[in-house]
Amino acid sequence: MSTYKNLKSLVARLRDDLNNPTGPASLLLIYAYNRTGKTRLSMEFKDAGKRKNKRNPTGTPDTLYFNAFTEDLFVWENDLEGDSVRRLQLNEKSSFFNAMTELALDQTIAQYLSRYADFDFDFAYKEVRQGKETVSKPDYVSFSKGAETNIKVSRGEQNIFIWCVFMAICERMLDGNQSYQGRKYLYIDDPISSLDDNNAISVACDLAKLLRRAATRKNADGEPAPIKVIFSSHHALFFNVMCNEVGRKTDDLPSVDHRRYFLHRPSGDGTYTLQATEDTPFFHHVATLAELQRAADPKKGKLYTFHFNALRSVMEKTASFFGHPSISFCLRALDNDEDRALFNRALNLLSHGAYAIHEPTEMGEDNKELFRRILREFVTRFEFHLPGAAPAPHPAPAPAPVAQEAQVQ
Repeated sequence: MSTYKNLKSLVARLRDDLNNPTGPASLLLIYAYNRTGKTRLSMEFKDAGKRKNKRNPTGTPDTLYFNAFTEDLFVWENDLEGDSVRRLQLNEKSSFFNAMTELALDQTIAQYLSRYADFDFDFAYKEVRQGKETVSKPDYVSFSKGAETNIKVSRGEQNIFIWCVFMAICERMLDGNQSYQGRKYLYIDDPISSLDDNNAISVACDLAKLLRRAATRKNADGEPAPIKVIFSSHHALFFNVMCNEVGRKTDDLPSVDHRRYFLHRPSGDGTYTLQATEDTPFFHHVATLAELQRAADPKKGKLYTFHFNALRSVMEKTASFFGHPSISFCLRALDNDEDRALFNRALNLLSHGAYAIHEPTEMGEDNKELFRRILREFVTRFEFHLPGAAPAPHPAPAPAPVAQEAQVQ
């Protein structure tokens, strides 16, 4: 554990981690409780990147960031007099919106938004004077749903829309758009305020894909040109999903080179501690399994396609607990070679779909039965005690494998 007297020295440490010539990290994952100072840390990191020094004599900003200040750039105009025209006003003074006109973000925003919500949006633009030039910048955004226009969306929907705007901008940054030349870092702090757990998981999976792309980015000459990322959150489930997603191999690609930290402020004097860890802060696998057990109940439950994602995530946590990198460890516990192969194919194929959380798709009957078999075998073999869930009917359980048994050919 390392101690830092102030945010400035802590930021210096984080930048050293990302740029250490002997072993730089592509991604830093930071978990911290609320009121620790995560937002202030993100702003100090951003400010450090635009201070004039030998490395940056012009003071050109090097960080694209998302935090509570980003969300504050969007403010509701609720038409208190007419009570009919409601819109989300954008702060024209912010440089965050400078390149939105030329970036043509609408389609990319819509693609992300369709994953989490079922409303539409429309940007309105206006001419703004900047120095000696006049530029077109977004003025406000209005929302609609079906035939209903000028609707006011919920706080959670508003936040997810803002997040989709940021994700679309990140896409352009990774594409090498001229507007973001010189930006070397992404700093993302708590992007999922006011979201339910289902959306939090979906957002985390999408974000992990983007961060993989940032870590493996190459320039026009095919040479490595990664965008380094710091991600911080107080949301334990979101943090767990991020750790799992970036830490595992996928689609024949290696895991992302990253480091995990717990950030703590032990007193009110501005001192911070940073503890490196390979663990995630909490395990939600037992609660998740109990929910999956209820969903798999043939009489009372309903199984949707995204439940395969949740089951795979729990199996990955279980394998990690026993010190193994993949769910193949869990599948080795099964007695039947045919079942092992079938379950492995099913989990690989059915847990990677782009499922819309707001419009879930119910499983077909064959997949429901297959899901129940995998869940029943898994829970029984590893002898999970699931609170509030009836035990799955099954023959007497076999002993759970110990770590030595996993050293299989």
